[in-house]
Amino acid sequence: MAKKSSFPAWVYDNSPIPDPLGHGERAVQFLRALRHIKSTAPGRAFTLYPWQERIIRAIYGPRDADGDRIVTRVFFYIPRGNRKTTLSAALALLHLVGPEKVPGGEIVFAAGDKRQASIAFKEAREMVSLDRRLVRATKVINQRNAAREIESLIRGYESKLEVVSSDGSRQNGTTPSFVLADEIHAWQEAAGAEMWEVLESGISKGRNGLMVTATTAGRGATGFAADQYAYARAVATGEISDPSLLPIMFEMQEGDDWTDEKVWHRCNPGLADGFQDLKDLRNKARRAQNLPAAGYAFQQYHLNKWQGNSRDPLFDLAVYDQRKLDDDEADLEQLPAYIGVDMSQTGDLSSVSIAFRHDDGQITLRNRCFVPAADLKAKGEKDRAPYQEWADAGLIEVCPRGIVDEKQVEDYIRELCATYDVQEIAADPKHADRIAQNLFDDGFPYFSFIQRDILMSPAIGALVKAINGELIRHNGDPVLRSHFDNVAVSVAPQSGIVKMHKQRSNGRIDAAVASAMAIQRATAAQEQGGLYSRDDILGLLVA
Repeated sequence: MAKKSSFPAWVYDNSPIPDPLGHGERAVQFLRALRHIKSTAPGRAFTLYPWQERIIRAIYGPRDADGDRIVTRVFFYIPRGNRKTTLSAALALLHLVGPEKVPGGEIVFAAGDKRQASIAFKEAREMVSLDRRLVRATKVINQRNAAREIESLIRGYESKLEVVSSDGSRQNGTTPSFVLADEIHAWQEAAGAEMWEVLESGISKGRNGLMVTATTAGRGATGFAADQYAYARAVATGEISDPSLLPIMFEMQEGDDWTDEKVWHRCNPGLADGFQDLKDLRNKARRAQNLPAAGYAFQQYHLNKWQGNSRDPLFDLAVYDQRKLDDDEADLEQLPAYIGVDMSQTGDLSSVSIAFRHDDGQITLRNRCFVPAADLKAKGEKDRAPYQEWADAGLIEVCPRGIVDEKQVEDYIRELCATYDVQEIAADPKHADRIAQNLFDDGFPYFSFIQRDILMSPAIGALVKAINGELIRHNGDPVLRSHFDNVAVSVAPQSGIVKMHKQRSNGRIDAAVASAMAIQRATAAQEQGGLYSRDDILGLLVA
């Protein structure tokens, strides 16, 4: 069943937006009174386009029974080139010196690094410099490599606007009245999450605070930015009810043809107003149709599609997600099972997958990863994976020492063999020599699986066929999915050998490797030879 659209139809439908106290109207009038250096209007007047005006009214108009603003969080999700930073900077001035100002107000521009944070600051500073009234009402502090602030000199208010970044200063103890969280997908994961929590908790201390997240699409299914996106999208589609959050989601929808210009216009509200060069978009799209990586980038940056970690994905994760199915443990115990083991060469992460072969060719897949307990938080930051969260949820095995405990892995394999009808345990003896020898000596069905490219290629083919061919069955394990999401594909030009590798140096694919081994052995037992040709594999790859 197709997912509900997240498209903000209300931006265009001219439906009434409540404004009982007139706060929406006064916000609109203040913004129109500003000036902008790139404006072509008389007097360089700040131009507020109809779709932007609707957004402003939706934020500031609706009130609760106490007269407080209903919206306290905004998730402004829009592709590049739609002037989100300009609009956000104008909102900051609305709270610094405009009708939304409060005594001692703290307005914060937060970004991933100082350069990004300075972009919005520059926009606000230039708006101030173009209006003599604002120049008299403010003091601008713009020191290189030092503080960047705009202070309000309005008597009785003395508010200030300041810049912070996840690669620098912290904001513990502050109580901001307005926060612009810019491009959160680019924030340093651990430091960014910490800064987000500090700012969000701080803004909750005051009355009528507003936090505006203005961002384009990022990558990956884990991390605080992905979590914020997923939550906002769930509110936009009606899956979650949260009147305090206003999601404004300009993104391509499921089933959209990314080459269709109607989709471009729907995702880019500023395109009709000349914010972007349509001819340039056409040229980029034309090139992107023949370059997969360029197509990936076009969809992310111009159509705001939140992508997976890999720019050259091996798996269709939309298909994978639809194959989350409940399997009865008693039924699994009756099926032939095949284990794949990927032992770490450095002892930092190992993985065990088990594939259950159904009579109709479907395969139920389960996985368990083993991670050392030492520096678990730091390791999670490095790998961009919430190891502590997964450990607390029982989704990974934490080994007490500083490296993966081979005995712990071996014991887990023995438990699987005691529970299920395990036909084979596939492992590379080079990396799992002691485990392999112990299992073999005790009569377990050990299979020597050398992880050379020429031997892994058929295993990759089996895995791709199972996932993209809608044969896989899984329980929604986020650890396993994240490893699949990190996989990129490459094909050796002369030999035609298909290889999977990490999209980024700190991405993990160990569970994907173990799963490929397990599934290949499961299918090899059912299909003659269990091998797939190069053409078979390439035909199943994600376009």
